Amino acid sequence: MRNFFIFISSIFVLLVTACNSPFVPKEKGYANFKFPEKTYQSYNAPNIPYSFEYPTYAFVDNQINYFGENKSKDAWINIQFPSLNGTIYISYKKIKSHQLDTLINDAYKFASNHSNKATYIADSVFTTSKGVHGVFFNIGGDVATAYQFFLTDSSTHFFRGALYFNTTPNADSLSIYNDFLFKDVQHLVNTFKWK
Repeated sequence: MRNFFIFISSIFVLLVTACNSPFVPKEKGYANFKFPEKTYQSYNAPNIPYSFEYPTYAFVDNQINYFGENKSKDAWINIQFPSLNGTIYISYKKIKSHQLDTLINDAYKFASNHSNKATYIADSVFTTSKGVHGVFFNIGGDVATAYQFFLTDSSTHFFRGALYFNTTPNADSLSIYNDFLFKDVQHLVNTFKWK
C-alpha cells in the first residue's frame, strides 16, 4: 500500500509541475518564398497560329503527349514554372464548321468539373485591346486549378488554358502562388494575338 501511495504522489507532483509552464500560442506560418521579378518574353514560334508574352522564369514545352498522341503538331504547348511547380496547360483547335458552340460548352464543362470541391466558380467574358474574345474562369476552394480561360476569334481559332500546380490542392497554401501567377495569366491574355 505504501508503494501505491508513493506512486500516486509522484504522478501528482509530475502533473502539478508540468502544468505550471506558461502557455505560448503557436505562431502562424507562411511559406517563405522569394518570387522572381516580373519580366516577359515573346512566344512566336513558326507554324503556330498565335503569339503572346510569357514570364522569363518560365519555359515553353512544345513536346506534348496527350494519351499517347503527339499534340505538338496541333499547336498544343505547356508553359512550365519550375520554381513554382506549376504549369499552364494549353490546347488549340482550328474551328470546323458549326464547332464553336461545342468547344465553348467543353470549356465550361472543364471548369464545372471542379464544382464538387469549389466554393465558387466565377466566369467573366472579355475582349482584349487586340480584338481577342474570351472567357476567364476563377475557381475558389481546394481545387486543382484556380484559373482557366479560353480565347477565340469566333470563326477559325480556339485556344484554351488552365493553370495547375503539381501538389495536393490547398487553397490557403496555394493562394500566394495563385495570386502571383494571376498577373502572368492576365499578361498572356492581354498580349495574345492571332497570326
